[in-house]
Amino acid sequence: MTYDHTQKSPLYLILLLPAVVVMVSVVVAPAPPPVFALLMVVEASLIVAAFSFMHLRVRDQGDYLAVRFGPLPIFRRRIPYVQITGAEAWRSSFLDGWGVHWMAGRGWIYNLWGFDCVVVHLGAKTFRIGTDDVDGLVGFLKAKVEGCRHDER
Repeated sequence: MTYDHTQKSPLYLILLLPAVVVMVSVVVAPAPPPVFALLMVVEASLIVAAFSFMHLRVRDQGDYLAVRFGPLPIFRRRIPYVQITGAEAWRSSFLDGWGVHWMAGRGWIYNLWGFDCVVVHLGAKTFRIGTDDVDGLVGFLKAKVEGCRHDER
């Protein structure tokens, strides 16, 4: 049993739009060198962020679950199955937002788009994965964790 799902979203377009605005503004109204340099750093940062959040891939890699934004793999996480104590479908809130971040009392969230997510319990800690395949991911994780527990016996 394996799992490999990639969620795509228009989030990267939202990040590319300001980069295009910065590029056009520099061409239309040339800035002094220090301002130009700052604008280029901002533009490059927005482009890197955009290409880091084009999709969110969640896949089985043998002993662990790999969660990775891409195609630039700057933000990624590996969760060993032996650490997973449970998984359940959940809905994040507007306050949880998109991207990758930690929230007090809620743990880490990797969310690309939308509010559907899977809460992965790691003992007392939680890790939330945003996905458009909640049922598939929950079903896979429950089967995989049960298989790991069975193998330990």
